[in-house]
Amino acid sequence: MFHHHTATITPFSDNPDFDFEIRNVLGLAVGGGADPGEVLAATAGIHKNDHAGWFGAWQQLGRRTVEAAQAAATAGHRVSAAGGFLRASAYFGVAVNAASSLKDSAELAPTFREQHEAWEAFVANTPMTAQRVDIPYESSTMPGWFFRPAQTAAAPTLVAVNGSDGSLAGLWASTGAAALERGYNVLLFDGPGQQSQLFEHGVPFRPDWEHVLTPVFDFVAGLDGVDAARIAVYGISQGGYWVARALAFEHRYAAAITDPGVVDVSASWTSHLPKSLMKLLDEGQDEKFDKEMSFGMKFSPGTERTWLFRARPYGTDGYAETVNAVRTYTAADVAGQITTPLLITSPEGEQFWPGQAEQLAALTPNVSTTVRFTAAEGAGEHCQPLARTLTAQRMFDWLDDQIGSSTGQG
Repeated sequence: MFHHHTATITPFSDNPDFDFEIRNVLGLAVGGGADPGEVLAATAGIHKNDHAGWFGAWQQLGRRTVEAAQAAATAGHRVSAAGGFLRASAYFGVAVNAASSLKDSAELAPTFREQHEAWEAFVANTPMTAQRVDIPYESSTMPGWFFRPAQTAAAPTLVAVNGSDGSLAGLWASTGAAALERGYNVLLFDGPGQQSQLFEHGVPFRPDWEHVLTPVFDFVAGLDGVDAARIAVYGISQGGYWVARALAFEHRYAAAITDPGVVDVSASWTSHLPKSLMKLLDEGQDEKFDKEMSFGMKFSPGTERTWLFRARPYGTDGYAETVNAVRTYTAADVAGQITTPLLITSPEGEQFWPGQAEQLAALTPNVSTTVRFTAAEGAGEHCQPLARTLTAQRMFDWLDDQIGSSTGQG
């Protein structure tokens, strides 16, 4: 869960978690979600175990960027304002994750508020056609943001599903902007356990995402300018699992992309636990498992804080209850029911779910295509953080061939 592959590109930080976050944010520059210079300057010189300094750097960068965006908005410079708010929201997104490693969690909720306010300010100021929508979901709604390309004819649509803790700004800059540029409508939303649903409403994750993506399809298919026969769904990071799971039951999406392929979410947790501990779980000795885990965490309070942050969206208490819950997040037994054309990305050095892209492909041989990314291309590691332009090229060229881009661009 906390292990990171050593990439061939020189690390930006001695801390592998910091390094991966920097790579992720630098990759957002292709969609306007970062400026490399300000990211590298803000994070330069932060020591490996300086978690307070790491949080402070991103918080301060976010606030500086918001301040500049607000000044631009006041002066009527909407494009500059929108760009600044988008970058700020992405930076605050890192700060939210960084807050999980602090001794006091008091910064978590207010930092998320700053992240979300910057995102809403981006939507309000962008010259793109964007609208805030409410997606009916069980007895409530899920917040969504619908972006339309310039043309008015019915267009193909991409429903973008976030990962476990990704920000909306990150999802937009890594994928949404590239889709809109190619003539797709784009729907982003917060599902159960994600972003505002977690931090503002306390709604936890759920494994059975057909109950999420079915009402999302029903909603988006009824929007003006949407061709209901050309709605695709994309899932990034853990969103790759949610999409795969939902597709086993919801067959109306015309095409789908998992970035990367994820079959069993729990592997990113259990692969780093000793076999002796996993044996306790398998034998139902939850109390003993919790005792052993608690003892071990005393020697690594930082790891314990990160564990609690990662466990929070599952709505569980205790170590055993959390791992047992995460182990239900598997598509292994249902993936064979997928009938939707499916593109599966498989980056070299995938550090969270290694080998699962190939596993998903093996479970869906009649409908899936696997596209590989290599370290030699600068496209290694989870979700190809430094190769999002290359990722967009390969994904959307495939998607254009499946459902057709209304602009004819590739």
